[in-house]
Amino acid sequence: MGVVTTMDPNSARQPQGKLGKASHAVIEANVGPRGKHYVCGSFAAFTNIIVTFPIQKVLFRQQLHGVRVTEAVRQLQRDGLGRLYRGLLPPLLQKTTTVAIMFGLYEDFSRLLLRHARSSGTPEIVTRSTAAALAGTAEATLTPFERVQTLLQDHRHNGRFNNTAHTFRTLLRDYGVRECYRGLVPVLMRNGPSNVMFFGLRGPIKQQLPDARTRVGHIANDFVCGGLLGAALGIMFYPLNVVKSRAQAQVGGEFVPCRQVLMTVWRERGGSVAMLFRGATLNYHRSLLSWGIINATYELLLKVF
Repeated sequence: MGVVTTMDPNSARQPQGKLGKASHAVIEANVGPRGKHYVCGSFAAFTNIIVTFPIQKVLFRQQLHGVRVTEAVRQLQRDGLGRLYRGLLPPLLQKTTTVAIMFGLYEDFSRLLLRHARSSGTPEIVTRSTAAALAGTAEATLTPFERVQTLLQDHRHNGRFNNTAHTFRTLLRDYGVRECYRGLVPVLMRNGPSNVMFFGLRGPIKQQLPDARTRVGHIANDFVCGGLLGAALGIMFYPLNVVKSRAQAQVGGEFVPCRQVLMTVWRERGGSVAMLFRGATLNYHRSLLSWGIINATYELLLKVF
């Protein structure tokens, strides 16, 4: 069976130049037609992280401390330019891997499930939603990278953890593997449903955009489609990210249930929805940019390769 297309059924038939044909041949020879979804997803995430990491760092400070964006920026200024990209490696490793898993496993699970769905009469939307949820659940295995990123971005741990390798070694030596998965529950609650919505809605949203007749037009549509979806999902699941950041900022001690963490944050912020969503505006714009970059880069690379 051919590769399942997640976005643009005509993308494989887009005209390619000599460079595109050569790149396509190299990718096909090394990773195969199925593996290219993993490769394209990984490169798309790499591009996004390099561009948006400083914005993510400001957002993280807002999620963790409930401060205004100006105060979060001042904290980074006090840390110094040399620490601006401190903590880059964990999200770089985590995001390039999880986005590769997100797109690649979605394609693989869809292909396998659709093969059985045709004989059982299962609706395609159910099959694809299941594939998306499974891919999101698989992404959660990389929660330790988010855990280490949280510790490295929290200025309270600047003197304790030196870098990614040192943080992993310290957690494993002093607390064991379980400590690396602190915050796993909110990650699972976020990943599965958000994947289902992302893959389920990006096709219909793109169909509502003006027809693109050039490569630039396709890139623009993919950027808008991915950006709008990413921004909307970022707002929808923002409280879970607040809970995750708070849980993962703790080192050692009791593993507190999600609901209890949320209620603690709620009380600390005066029972205010606005305070709970402190940082959501910046998160909206970051997600708009991040998922626009990821979606547009992924679709462009699929057509080039």
